[in-house]
Amino acid sequence: MAVLTNTNGKSMEGNGAGPRTRIINLAKSNMTEADLTAALNFLAAGGTAGTDDAHTIAGVSVLTESGIFTDSTTDDVQVAIQGTGAFTAASNFGIGSTGVTSTLLADFQGAPISV
Repeated sequence: MAVLTNTNGKSMEGNGAGPRTRIINLAKSNMTEADLTAALNFLAAGGTAGTDDAHTIAGVSVLTESGIFTDSTTDDVQVAIQGTGAFTAASNFGIGSTGVTSTLLADFQGAPISV
């Protein structure tokens, strides 16, 4: 396991996955495939510059026992996004995602890895 350190050998926050990686949660009771697709498309394309910039989607994980998205049943989906642009958590997140709420779970700033 690599340890993240600064040039003085002190432990610091960071990641080896890029300049910035954020883990967000998309939530809606009984989310549909259309809701999820609209929210993911919004994350990738972006909205208002400086508020909701475009990001690379690095991963999607469904918060269910099986890990499988079930249309009109699943309530929470975690998404790993990468990019240094702005991300603003909000209710009614994204274009066409009425009722989907986004929240920021973790924000990893890039840092050099010292081995």
